[in-house]
Amino acid sequence: MRTCFHRVALPLLLLVAVAAGASPASAATVCASTDGPTAQASTVALANAALCLVNQERSSRGLKPLKSNRRLAKAAVGHAHDMCARGYFSHDSANGASFVDRIRKAGYVQARAFPSLGEDLAWGSGSLGTPREIVQSWMESPGHRANILNSKFREAGMGVSFGDPGAGEEGVTYALDFGSGGRR
Repeated sequence: MRTCFHRVALPLLLLVAVAAGASPASAATVCASTDGPTAQASTVALANAALCLVNQERSSRGLKPLKSNRRLAKAAVGHAHDMCARGYFSHDSANGASFVDRIRKAGYVQARAFPSLGEDLAWGSGSLGTPREIVQSWMESPGHRANILNSKFREAGMGVSFGDPGAGEEGVTYALDFGSGGRR
């Protein structure tokens, strides 16, 4: 079994609530912890920085910033941890659940609602694991870029876990879940 670890002294439920409570950023906002060494940052700081950079990308193109949603964050954090703990990298969980299944299980989707949902995943080690490099790699990938710049998406949850899903324990794994509107 793989080891996944956190450099924060917060319980997981508090971690999700804090990450989900981050305010969206505008293009003029300076995002903290975007380039710093990931080994010295908390998962919350990395998640906030990555979401801030995503919102800068959206705002610079005239799109509204994504609002943090605690239920999407719960799904994203759980998936990031699961991928590095079990050593896989996929939108489908090791148990076969899709990202839509995880988002539903987190309680984001209301009964008889059909929101638009999406997910971006990434991992990197060293300088390639910083929020700036992760968001830049998403912006260079047509599918990931389309999710980030999708005007239907209004909410997001970012999950970050120390560890990587394949090559060893050094690295950072990111999961970003998007939604068009669900439960707060």
